[in-house]
Amino acid sequence: MADKPILPTILSLNAGYVDTAGFLALHGLFTAHVTGNFVTIGAALVTGASGITAKLLALPVFCLVIMLARLLSFRLIAQGTPVLRTMLLIKLILLVAAALMALRFGPFGVGDSWSGTLTGMTLVAAMAIQNGLHRVHLAGAPPSTLMTGTTTQIMLDLADRIHGVPSEQQAAINSRLARMSAAVLAFAVGCAAGALLYAFVGMWCFVVPALLALGAYLRHADAAVPAAPT
Repeated sequence: MADKPILPTILSLNAGYVDTAGFLALHGLFTAHVTGNFVTIGAALVTGASGITAKLLALPVFCLVIMLARLLSFRLIAQGTPVLRTMLLIKLILLVAAALMALRFGPFGVGDSWSGTLTGMTLVAAMAIQNGLHRVHLAGAPPSTLMTGTTTQIMLDLADRIHGVPSEQQAAINSRLARMSAAVLAFAVGCAAGALLYAFVGMWCFVVPALLALGAYLRHADAAVPAAPT
């Protein structure tokens, strides 16, 4: 998708937004950075906080959705259907469903309620789709949901620039710095926006991820059929 470089930025923005809004609304549930729930499970066990069920379900749901999406992609390729466009549409549908559930059942007073858990797993499924399509179709772009490795590489590149690198390497480093810095900035902006809108509009904040997903889908609706995944 080199001709449409805005997609990774939209994905990073949406991931930061969904992760933060979900964390605030769903009693500390990480919906994009699902392995972070291991930490919050431990904290919940010690403090007696609610939401342990959703946190326990997040990783297996995430893994299952990625596997199902991968199997679906093979069928789509066999049928000549654009995979990326279809995955973006599925993600959009999931985020719309999550927004409707949040508006219907939220605020979620108890983290382990069936409505809160179902809303959380719908968001987890949407982020699983995003992670899968990013890894397959945007492999050259920085990850959109986990910024630790990206930030590490930025610091390494900055240190290399300070130390000095051969001129033939400078262009590659500058390009990587630009792409990775944009991903981290978009994620951070998404986190800030998710927190602010949750504070001011409550459950209505979950409409924004669906709108961002709609924008991504419409922007890339003419994506070509990709080659078979490897």
